[in-house]
Amino acid sequence: MMKSLPRTVGELEDELARPGEDLVTEAASWPARVVVLGAGGKTGAGISAMARRALDAAGRKDADVLAVSRWTDRAACERLEKQGVRTVSADLSDPAALAGLPDAGAVVHLVGAKFGTASAPEQAWMTNTVLPAQVARRFPGARTVALSTGNVYAPTAPVTGGASEDDPPGPVGDYAVTCLGREQVFRHAARTYGTPVSVVRLNYACEPRYGVLLDLARTLLSGEPVDLGAGAVNVVWQRYANEVVLRALSHASAGDPFVLNLAGPETAGVGTLARRLGEHLGVEPRFTGEPPATALLSDASRCHSLFGYPDVPLDSLVALQARWLLAGGEVWDKPTKFERRDGRF
Repeated sequence: MMKSLPRTVGELEDELARPGEDLVTEAASWPARVVVLGAGGKTGAGISAMARRALDAAGRKDADVLAVSRWTDRAACERLEKQGVRTVSADLSDPAALAGLPDAGAVVHLVGAKFGTASAPEQAWMTNTVLPAQVARRFPGARTVALSTGNVYAPTAPVTGGASEDDPPGPVGDYAVTCLGREQVFRHAARTYGTPVSVVRLNYACEPRYGVLLDLARTLLSGEPVDLGAGAVNVVWQRYANEVVLRALSHASAGDPFVLNLAGPETAGVGTLARRLGEHLGVEPRFTGEPPATALLSDASRCHSLFGYPDVPLDSLVALQARWLLAGGEVWDKPTKFERRDGRF
C-alpha cells in the first residue's frame, strides 16, 4: 500500500514500478527472460521496471527483462538501463528486426496504434493485427499477455456496471475493430500453437501526467466547459494496472485465452468527477451537452476478485491529480479523447 501520494516525477515513477508481494511471489516462477514489446509507450517503462524489481525481490538475478522499442526517447531508455532492465532498439514492424530478438519464455505485448488512426486506418490494421500475427509466430511457446482495450465492447447503461468478459464484443470504429482483431490473432495462437495467452482489456488507466482526470482538470483550468457526452468512466490507478498486466502472466492459458477486464471499481459520472476536481482546483465547473443513456464501461469484478482492489481509490486519484497540476507538475500532451463515441481517434 502506498504510504503517501507522490509529489515529484521521481517519486511517481518509483511508485508506478513498485511490485506488490503477490507479484513478487509469482515472479519467482517466471521464465528466465521476459520480453516487453512496445516498452517505449505510456505504460511500458513502468511495467518493465516493475518486472525487474519483482524478479530482484524474488531472488531471480538469473532472469532477464528485455524492453523493446524504437526508443525515440533516449532518456527513458537510459533510466530503464540504470534499473537493470536491458533495452533493445528495434522497429517491430520490420519482420527482420522481430526475428532478430532473442527467444523468451514470457512476452508482454503492449504495441498498439490508436491516436491518428481515424485519418490513417491502414496504420491501425497493420499495427493492431498484422504485427501481432508476426509476434505470435516469433514466440509460439511463450507465456503471453496481450494488452487490449475495453473499446471492443459496445456502450452499456451505467446502472449495469459495465460490460463483462462474457458479453459479446461490439466495437465501433477502426481502432476498436482492429483491437478485437489483435485479440483474435492471439486467440488463434493459443489454439494453433498452444501458446498460453492472457488478453487484458484495459480502460481508463490514469496517473497525474496522463489520463481522463488530467483531461478534465485541464479543461476546468482553461475555463472551457466540460462535455458531458462521455457519460461516465471507471478510472483505475496506473500502478495497479501495471501490476495486473504482469500478474496476468500466471493466468495465461492455451486453447482458450484468459480474458480480463482491467478498470476501476467505481462508475463515476463525468459531471461528478469535474465537480470533485473543481473543489480541489478552486474552479466552478461549467458544462455542455447532456449525459447519454450509455457509456463505454467495463465490469472489472473478475479482476478485483483475483487481484484485489486498486491500492489508490478514486477520491485519492482526484486529489493527486489536482495537487500535481497546482504544483506545476510535468504532464504529457496526449489527450485521451475519452469523450469520443464514434470510435474515431
